[in-house]
Amino acid sequence: MQKRKIIRINEEKCSGCGKCAIACAEGAIKIINGKARLISEKYCDGLGACIGKCPEDAIMIDEREAEEFDEKAAKEHLLEIECLKHKSGACPSAAVHWEKTKEKDENILCSARVSELSNWPIKLNLVNPKASYFNNASLLVAADCSAFAYGDLHRDFIRGKIIVIGCPKFNDVIYYIEKLTEIFRHSDIKSVEVVRMEVPCCSGLTFAVESALKASGMSIPFKEHIITIKGEILANKLLFK
Repeated sequence: MQKRKIIRINEEKCSGCGKCAIACAEGAIKIINGKARLISEKYCDGLGACIGKCPEDAIMIDEREAEEFDEKAAKEHLLEIECLKHKSGACPSAAVHWEKTKEKDENILCSARVSELSNWPIKLNLVNPKASYFNNASLLVAADCSAFAYGDLHRDFIRGKIIVIGCPKFNDVIYYIEKLTEIFRHSDIKSVEVVRMEVPCCSGLTFAVESALKASGMSIPFKEHIITIKGEILANKLLFK
Protein backbone atom coordinates (compact mmCIF):
# COMPACT_ATOMS: atom_id res chain seq x y z
CA MET A 1 0.00 0.00 0.00
CA GLN A 2 1.06 3.57 -0.61
CA LYS A 3 0.42 6.82 1.24
CA ARG A 4 -2.15 8.90 -0.65
CA LYS A 5 -5.16 11.19 -0.27
CA ILE A 6 -8.41 9.40 0.52
CA ILE A 7 -11.67 10.29 2.22
CA ARG A 8 -12.47 9.65 5.87
CA ILE A 9 -16.07 9.55 7.11
CA ASN A 10 -16.98 10.58 10.66
CA GLU A 11 -19.83 8.17 11.36
CA GLU A 12 -20.85 10.04 14.51
CA LYS A 13 -21.61 13.16 12.45
CA CYS A 14 -23.11 11.26 9.50
CA SER A 15 -26.91 11.47 9.25
CA GLY A 16 -27.17 8.90 6.46
CA CYS A 17 -28.74 11.36 3.99
CA GLY A 18 -26.97 9.70 1.06
CA LYS A 19 -25.92 12.90 -0.73
CA CYS A 20 -22.27 11.86 -0.65
CA ALA A 21 -23.09 8.50 -2.25
CA ILE A 22 -24.92 10.25 -5.08
CA ALA A 23 -22.01 12.66 -5.60
CA CYS A 24 -19.40 9.89 -5.72
CA ALA A 25 -18.85 9.14 -9.42
CA GLU A 26 -16.96 5.93 -8.61
CA GLY A 27 -19.59 4.38 -6.32
CA ALA A 28 -17.09 4.18 -3.48
CA ILE A 29 -19.63 5.24 -0.84
CA LYS A 30 -22.69 3.28 0.24
CA ILE A 31 -25.26 3.86 2.96
CA ILE A 32 -25.09 0.86 5.30
CA ASN A 33 -27.22 0.65 8.44
CA GLY A 34 -28.04 4.33 8.15
CA LYS A 35 -24.43 5.53 7.82
CA ALA A 36 -22.18 6.40 4.89
CA ARG A 37 -19.38 3.87 4.48
CA LEU A 38 -16.36 3.72 2.19
CA ILE A 39 -16.92 0.27 0.70
CA SER A 40 -13.48 -0.06 -0.91
CA GLU A 41 -10.37 2.10 -0.82
CA LYS A 42 -9.53 1.18 -4.42
CA TYR A 43 -12.78 2.82 -5.62
CA CYS A 44 -11.98 6.19 -3.98
CA ASP A 45 -9.95 8.62 -6.12
CA GLY A 46 -9.42 10.98 -3.17
CA LEU A 47 -10.65 14.06 -5.07
CA GLY A 48 -13.42 14.77 -2.58
CA ALA A 49 -16.42 15.48 -4.82
CA CYS A 50 -18.51 14.06 -1.97
CA ILE A 51 -17.28 16.59 0.60
CA GLY A 52 -19.21 19.57 -0.70
CA LYS A 53 -22.44 17.58 -0.68
CA CYS A 54 -22.29 16.57 3.00
CA PRO A 55 -24.57 18.83 5.09
CA GLU A 56 -23.10 17.50 8.34
CA ASP A 57 -19.42 18.18 7.54
CA ALA A 58 -18.80 14.48 8.18
CA ILE A 59 -16.30 13.85 5.36
CA MET A 60 -12.72 15.03 5.05
CA ILE A 61 -9.60 14.17 3.07
CA ASP A 62 -6.88 12.20 4.86
CA GLU A 63 -3.37 11.43 3.64
CA ARG A 64 -2.66 7.90 4.81
CA GLU A 65 -1.67 4.44 3.66
CA ALA A 66 -4.41 3.03 1.45
CA GLU A 67 -4.99 0.79 -1.54
CA GLU A 68 -4.11 2.50 -4.82
CA PHE A 69 -7.08 3.94 -6.72
CA ASP A 70 -8.07 1.47 -9.44
CA GLU A 71 -10.06 3.32 -12.10
CA LYS A 72 -10.77 0.14 -14.07
CA ALA A 73 -12.11 -1.65 -11.00
CA ALA A 74 -14.26 1.39 -10.13
CA LYS A 75 -15.79 1.44 -13.62
CA GLU A 76 -16.51 -2.30 -13.46
CA HIS A 77 -18.09 -1.77 -10.04
CA LEU A 78 -20.36 1.00 -11.41
CA LEU A 79 -21.32 -1.12 -14.40
CA GLU A 80 -22.29 -3.97 -12.11
CA ILE A 81 -24.45 -1.64 -10.00
CA GLU A 82 -26.26 -0.24 -13.03
CA CYS A 83 -26.81 -3.67 -14.55
CA LEU A 84 -28.37 -4.90 -11.33
CA LYS A 85 -30.70 -1.90 -11.36
CA HIS A 86 -31.77 -2.54 -14.93
CA LYS A 87 -31.92 -6.32 -15.31
CA SER A 88 -34.77 -6.09 -17.78
CA GLY A 89 -32.83 -4.06 -20.32
CA ALA A 90 -29.42 -2.88 -21.45
CA CYS A 91 -27.14 -1.22 -18.92
CA PRO A 92 -27.57 2.59 -19.13
CA SER A 93 -23.84 3.07 -18.64
CA ALA A 94 -23.35 1.42 -22.05
CA ALA A 95 -26.04 3.50 -23.75
CA VAL A 96 -24.99 5.85 -26.52
CA HIS A 97 -25.89 9.50 -25.95
CA TRP A 98 -26.28 11.06 -29.37
CA GLU A 99 -28.65 13.40 -31.10
CA LYS A 100 -28.65 14.28 -34.78
CA THR A 101 -27.41 17.81 -35.28
CA LYS A 102 -30.28 20.07 -36.16
CA GLU A 103 -30.22 21.70 -39.59
CA LYS A 104 -28.92 25.25 -39.38
CA ASP A 105 -29.37 28.23 -41.61
CA GLU A 106 -26.76 28.20 -44.39
CA ASN A 107 -25.74 31.79 -43.62
CA ILE A 108 -25.02 30.87 -40.00
CA LEU A 109 -22.91 27.90 -41.06
CA CYS A 110 -20.83 30.10 -43.36
CA SER A 111 -20.25 32.87 -40.86
CA ALA A 112 -17.04 32.87 -38.83
CA ARG A 113 -17.26 32.21 -35.14
CA VAL A 114 -15.43 34.82 -33.12
CA SER A 115 -13.36 33.71 -30.14
CA GLU A 116 -14.09 35.61 -26.93
CA LEU A 117 -10.93 34.36 -25.22
CA SER A 118 -8.99 37.25 -23.69
CA ASN A 119 -6.34 35.55 -21.52
CA TRP A 120 -3.75 32.79 -21.79
CA PRO A 121 -2.93 30.31 -20.36
CA ILE A 122 -6.34 29.10 -19.29
CA LYS A 123 -5.48 25.85 -17.47
CA LEU A 124 -5.83 26.46 -13.74
CA ASN A 125 -2.65 24.48 -13.17
CA LEU A 126 -0.69 26.89 -15.38
CA VAL A 127 -2.05 30.36 -14.63
CA ASN A 128 -0.10 32.83 -12.51
CA PRO A 129 -2.44 33.77 -9.62
CA LYS A 130 -0.89 37.24 -9.57
CA ALA A 131 -1.37 37.87 -13.30
CA SER A 132 -2.55 41.41 -14.04
CA TYR A 133 -5.55 40.23 -16.07
CA PHE A 134 -7.20 38.96 -12.89
CA ASN A 135 -7.38 42.49 -11.47
CA ASN A 136 -10.98 43.70 -11.29
CA ALA A 137 -12.04 40.76 -13.50
CA SER A 138 -15.22 38.75 -13.81
CA LEU A 139 -13.84 35.22 -13.42
CA LEU A 140 -15.21 32.14 -15.17
CA VAL A 141 -14.13 28.74 -13.84
CA ALA A 142 -15.12 26.15 -16.42
CA ALA A 143 -14.93 22.37 -16.59
CA ASP A 144 -12.76 21.07 -19.43
CA CYS A 145 -15.68 19.24 -21.04
CA SER A 146 -18.12 22.15 -20.97
CA ALA A 147 -16.80 23.74 -24.18
CA PHE A 148 -17.46 20.51 -26.07
CA ALA A 149 -20.93 19.99 -24.64
CA TYR A 150 -22.17 23.59 -24.84
CA GLY A 151 -21.64 25.04 -28.31
CA ASP A 152 -22.12 28.69 -27.40
CA LEU A 153 -19.79 28.78 -24.40
CA HIS A 154 -17.82 31.68 -25.92
CA ARG A 155 -20.85 33.84 -26.62
CA ASP A 156 -22.88 33.02 -23.51
CA PHE A 157 -20.19 32.63 -20.85
CA ILE A 158 -16.65 33.62 -21.88
CA ARG A 159 -17.46 37.02 -23.38
CA GLY A 160 -16.18 39.79 -21.11
CA LYS A 161 -14.64 37.39 -18.61
CA ILE A 162 -11.28 35.94 -17.65
CA ILE A 163 -11.44 32.15 -17.84
CA VAL A 164 -9.63 29.30 -16.11
CA ILE A 165 -10.44 25.67 -16.81
CA GLY A 166 -9.87 22.40 -15.00
CA CYS A 167 -11.09 18.88 -14.29
CA PRO A 168 -11.63 17.83 -10.67
CA LYS A 169 -11.71 14.21 -11.77
CA PHE A 170 -8.11 14.08 -13.02
CA ASN A 171 -6.41 16.88 -11.10
CA ASP A 172 -5.75 17.67 -7.45
CA VAL A 173 -8.76 19.55 -6.03
CA ILE A 174 -6.70 20.69 -3.04
CA TYR A 175 -4.25 22.34 -5.47
CA TYR A 176 -7.20 23.99 -7.24
CA ILE A 177 -8.39 25.39 -3.92
CA GLU A 178 -4.94 26.77 -3.11
CA LYS A 179 -4.54 28.37 -6.57
CA LEU A 180 -8.03 29.93 -6.52
CA THR A 181 -7.49 31.19 -2.98
CA GLU A 182 -4.38 33.05 -4.16
CA ILE A 183 -6.29 34.54 -7.08
CA PHE A 184 -9.07 35.78 -4.80
CA ARG A 185 -6.61 37.21 -2.28
CA HIS A 186 -4.37 39.05 -4.77
CA SER A 187 -6.96 40.37 -7.22
CA ASP A 188 -10.08 42.46 -6.87
CA ILE A 189 -12.34 39.87 -8.51
CA LYS A 190 -15.77 41.37 -9.26
CA SER A 191 -17.65 38.10 -9.64
CA VAL A 192 -17.04 34.39 -10.17
CA GLU A 193 -19.06 31.86 -12.15
CA VAL A 194 -18.63 28.12 -12.48
CA VAL A 195 -19.71 26.28 -15.62
CA ARG A 196 -19.64 22.55 -15.00
CA MET A 197 -21.11 19.35 -16.35
CA GLU A 198 -24.03 17.50 -14.74
CA VAL A 199 -21.87 14.47 -13.87
CA PRO A 200 -21.29 14.10 -10.10
CA CYS A 201 -17.49 14.32 -10.15
CA CYS A 202 -17.71 17.75 -11.77
CA SER A 203 -19.28 19.15 -8.59
CA GLY A 204 -15.71 19.15 -7.26
CA LEU A 205 -15.13 22.32 -9.29
CA THR A 206 -17.90 24.15 -7.42
CA PHE A 207 -16.53 22.78 -4.16
CA ALA A 208 -13.07 24.12 -5.01
CA VAL A 209 -14.40 27.64 -5.65
CA GLU A 210 -16.56 27.63 -2.51
CA SER A 211 -13.63 26.44 -0.40
CA ALA A 212 -11.27 29.02 -1.92
CA LEU A 213 -13.73 31.86 -1.29
CA LYS A 214 -14.02 30.75 2.33
CA ALA A 215 -10.25 30.42 2.74
CA SER A 216 -9.59 33.82 1.16
CA GLY A 217 -12.17 35.57 3.32
CA MET A 218 -13.44 37.43 0.26
CA SER A 219 -17.11 38.23 -0.35
CA ILE A 220 -17.63 37.82 -4.09
CA PRO A 221 -20.88 37.17 -6.02
CA PHE A 222 -20.84 33.51 -7.08
CA LYS A 223 -22.99 31.64 -9.63
CA GLU A 224 -23.04 28.03 -10.80
CA HIS A 225 -24.24 26.86 -14.23
CA ILE A 226 -24.78 23.14 -14.85
CA ILE A 227 -24.63 21.76 -18.41
CA THR A 228 -26.13 18.44 -19.51
CA ILE A 229 -24.27 16.00 -21.75
CA LYS A 230 -26.74 17.01 -24.47
CA GLY A 231 -25.56 20.60 -24.28
CA GLU A 232 -28.50 22.09 -22.42
CA ILE A 233 -28.41 24.32 -19.35
CA LEU A 234 -29.77 22.20 -16.53
CA ALA A 235 -29.55 24.82 -13.80
CA ASN A 236 -28.36 28.33 -12.97
CA LYS A 237 -27.78 28.88 -9.28
CA LEU A 238 -26.80 32.04 -7.43
CA LEU A 239 -24.76 30.55 -4.58
CA PHE A 240 -23.63 33.82 -3.03
CA LYS A 241 -24.71 37.39 -3.73
